[in-house]
Amino acid sequence: MNNSLPPILAIGAYSGAGKTTLLKQLIPLLKQRQVRVGLIKHTHHNVDVDIPGKDSYELRKAGADQTLVASVRRWALMTETPAQQPLDLRYLASRFDISKVDLILVEGFKHEPVSKIILYREEIGRPLEEMLDEFVIAVASDQQVALNIRSLDINQSESIANFIVEWLKGTT
Repeated sequence: MNNSLPPILAIGAYSGAGKTTLLKQLIPLLKQRQVRVGLIKHTHHNVDVDIPGKDSYELRKAGADQTLVASVRRWALMTETPAQQPLDLRYLASRFDISKVDLILVEGFKHEPVSKIILYREEIGRPLEEMLDEFVIAVASDQQVALNIRSLDINQSESIANFIVEWLKGTT
C-alpha cells in the first residue's frame, strides 16, 4: 500500500443491506474512539453537490474543469470527469489531507483490492460468496456465517467499531 495514504477500509454489500445506515452509526463511534474518519461514497447516480442558479454552479457550468467552493465552515472541490474513466479508488483517497484523517472508510467499491468488511443479509437474496475475496477481513451479518474469517453482528455497531479500531492498530 502507498505509505502516504491512510488505511482504507471498504464497507461492501449488495444494495439494501444497510451500508449507509451502518456508516452513520460507525462514524460517530469511531470519532468517540479518537479516530479521524474520511469517507468516500461510491454512487451509480450522477452526482452534483452544487445548486442550479448559484454562482458556483453557473461558473462551473461555464466550463471550469475544477471548482472549489469555500466558506469558513467547509470547502468542496468538484472535478469534471468528461472522459468517464473508471473510478480509481487510490487516486480518490490521495485527494484527502492525510494530516486530518486516520482512516478512510469507503462505501461501496466491493470489488476493489482493499481491506473490507462485507455486510450480508440473507433476505437480499444474493449469494455471499460473490462478494468474498482475499481482502475481506470480516463479514457483518444478521445471522451466523460459517467462514474462516471474522463474523460480526450487523446490528452491533459498537462491536464493529471496536473491531475496526483493533484492525486499524494492526495496520500502523
